[in-house]
Amino acid sequence: METSQTRVALIGIIVENPDAVERLNGLLHQYGPYIIGRMGIPYPKRGVNIISVAVDAPADVISALSGKLGRLPGVSTKAVYAKLPPERGAGIDG
Repeated sequence: METSQTRVALIGIIVENPDAVERLNGLLHQYGPYIIGRMGIPYPKRGVNIISVAVDAPADVISALSGKLGRLPGVSTKAVYAKLPPERGAGIDG
């Protein structure tokens, strides 16, 4: 059972390198228990894909996921945190 404090956040992802998609999806699958939902928007006019991932996880988990995604070649990320107070025990087993 998840006992650490969790945060609600949105990770914005811009994918410019289609070769990174398989590794990106693998990371999202690995962190799947924390993911509330995700939306992907292809933008062929500019040759990018825009993905937003909503998460409820401990801050260190959010930071780790965002960092790992951002280290993929041709992938940029930014995490935005909700201003709600952290909630104890609201993670994957909430």
